[in-house]
Amino acid sequence: MRCYIDRMLTKHLSLLAVLLAAAPLSVFAQASSIVGTWVLTGADKILADGKQVSDFGPNPHGLVVFTVDGHYSVQIYRDERTKFAAGDRLKGTPEEYKEAFLSTSVHFGHYSLDSDKHTITFQIDRAIFPNWDDATQVRTYELKGDQLSWKVPPRPDGSVPITILRRVQ
Repeated sequence: MRCYIDRMLTKHLSLLAVLLAAAPLSVFAQASSIVGTWVLTGADKILADGKQVSDFGPNPHGLVVFTVDGHYSVQIYRDERTKFAAGDRLKGTPEEYKEAFLSTSVHFGHYSLDSDKHTITFQIDRAIFPNWDDATQVRTYELKGDQLSWKVPPRPDGSVPITILRRVQ
């Protein structure tokens, strides 16, 4: 009887080891298409009439990183940003603080990809907009070669922000 129990235990432990070893591979297979570093090529918005216009100015800057283990970081900045007159970030005027805040979109945390639904789920740890801290947001994405884009749900004015990225080689 003892030999039978040992064989069954060994069999079940072997199966469990195979399943545990395969789990990270399936996560990698799902996300591998976007893993890497991406440079921002557009931070636009689609207006209610369908017209696509710049949302962060004509030459926005940004970088997005997706790691193989599910971490991400998004940084988007308007090209032309007003410098603080005092030269000290602790001595800005209310208008300077407002402009600095509105000229960026930054958040980081964990992500998961659903390639069947074409969605990226961002589990946001922290964001420049504090209301997004500890939030989960889902974005529809499109991946064409080395170009990745995703859309944000419509804003109150009906416009839909779209982030456009190119893979860094």
